[in-house]
Amino acid sequence: MSNQNNAVVAAAKAASEKWKAAFNAGDAAACAACYEETAVVIAKPFGTFTGRSEIEGLWAKVIGDGFGDVEYLEPEITAESETTALLTSRWQMNKAQGVVTRELWALQPDGSALLREDHFEALG
Repeated sequence: MSNQNNAVVAAAKAASEKWKAAFNAGDAAACAACYEETAVVIAKPFGTFTGRSEIEGLWAKVIGDGFGDVEYLEPEITAESETTALLTSRWQMNKAQGVVTRELWALQPDGSALLREDHFEALG
């Protein structure tokens, strides 16, 4: 793996941890700040959410409904290119579980990563 691929994977891993910490703190705005301005979330069975404002609304509702303590189980992060990394994982939280089928993290000019696409499913 090239150094650039190592960098995008490391940035995605750090950004994923930041998102999980924001969610577990109950901070929907901080969750939304982990996404690019034009990001898309496809959340089954909840719907499709485009842009930070809609995404913040999704997380505010989920957090407001008492969901928390998210944990990723056996996450896998792989470089898709020199500037993007793909994360897949099973997940669980206090009132649900499911699967992340596609978190596409994109490297930003400052070296951090933000979510460009987030596809997940709640299974119960």
